[in-house]
Amino acid sequence: MSDRIEVQKTYKTYVGGSFPRSESGHYYKVFDSEGDFLANACRCTRKDFRDTVLAARAAFKGWSSRTAYNKGQILYRIGEMMENRRDQFVKELGQIGFTKEEANADINASIDRLIYYAGWTDKYQQVFGSVNPVASAHFNFSILEPTGVVSVLAPENSPLLGLVSVIAPIIAGGNTCIVHASEQYPLPSISFAEVLNSSDVPGGVVNILTGIRSELVEHFSSHMDVNSILYTDKIDKETKVKIDELASNNIKRVVKKNITDWYEKDSASPYFVVDFQETKTTWHPVGF
Repeated sequence: MSDRIEVQKTYKTYVGGSFPRSESGHYYKVFDSEGDFLANACRCTRKDFRDTVLAARAAFKGWSSRTAYNKGQILYRIGEMMENRRDQFVKELGQIGFTKEEANADINASIDRLIYYAGWTDKYQQVFGSVNPVASAHFNFSILEPTGVVSVLAPENSPLLGLVSVIAPIIAGGNTCIVHASEQYPLPSISFAEVLNSSDVPGGVVNILTGIRSELVEHFSSHMDVNSILYTDKIDKETKVKIDELASNNIKRVVKKNITDWYEKDSASPYFVVDFQETKTTWHPVGF
């Protein structure tokens, strides 16, 4: 009897609370730290991104209108569900070169980061909003409102902690997001999508695509219904100029985080929530 041929898994994307394959049907190979074949990942296209923007936009109104307390509950719930899937993350991080101790440290830091931002959901308005002095018989308030749909180029070399660290402040502030996972190490991101799917996160709030970054960066930067783009990795000057130019077509906010070590204290901050907020000033007459 001949040796059995193992069925190789193709990891799907996460869009609108479901796990579709790429519209094109194309995929690319993912390898472990030893260079051995590990799995297939969807090679997403412009059409996939456009479909994902529709899901993120549809989810925005409902998510942004939820109470701060409820958003905090949901972020906390994501952390709880990550604890339950620890063994799965340890295995996948181990396949790309993490020791068991390093993998557990990465998972612990990811869970702690979710809890950290869960605590900020009902506080950042108090800290960063204001009552402004004016020379008239009015109250003048400045409050923060979510920007909208955010496209994210997730850290390439921190496929779990870096991924969680960019998603959490965006959704803590009431935005929805479309994330391009690490191209080389996409598997932890899809496992994180499974965590999101089994948590209380509404479909479309977080969407995760895989694929070749050089093929997708133009679409992440240019789509006219995306309000902001975030990237963290060092990129070449030509790509940076392309992102800035394409983003300018609809005055899309470009946020760059110069973070190389996601364990550092500076890799988590309430200012990361404010990065994706708009300041709204309202006037109200004093008295009746």
